[in-house]
Amino acid sequence: MIGEGVRLWGVRHIGTVSRTRTDRLGPLVATGPFAIIRNPLYVGNIALWVGFVLAAGMPWVAPFAALYLAAEYHAIVRWEETLLDSRLSDGYRRYAARVPRWIPRIGRTETREATDSPARSAFSWSETLFSERGTLVAMAAGYLLLWLRARS
Repeated sequence: MIGEGVRLWGVRHIGTVSRTRTDRLGPLVATGPFAIIRNPLYVGNIALWVGFVLAAGMPWVAPFAALYLAAEYHAIVRWEETLLDSRLSDGYRRYAARVPRWIPRIGRTETREATDSPARSAFSWSETLFSERGTLVAMAAGYLLLWLRARS
């Protein structure tokens, strides 16, 4: 599904420090998908669930799923942006002014500042898949249920 591709591309780029269950904070990532929009993982999640609903043959649910998730992620992003602004100050403000929150600007290219460059570590598929295990299990369970429904 396209949403999972966006999520894995984003998680692969940011590394395993992509969860916001605490107020821990990794480096500001302003490259890869994060140079296009500030929240590619959330956009990927919305696309993933809309795709799942469409695969389930319930297109009328897709707008409701998209609106629900958009509202939920908007609240999460507001909290995250407050945290980033308080901890990273001017660096984050410059990034936020340059990179849109949700919808990419078409035809606009800018160079990122050297101060926004993240500290990079070696990429690991096993760490990425472990980090995303909940999403992968939910997808597998969902598609198993769709397959069982189609067989009956």
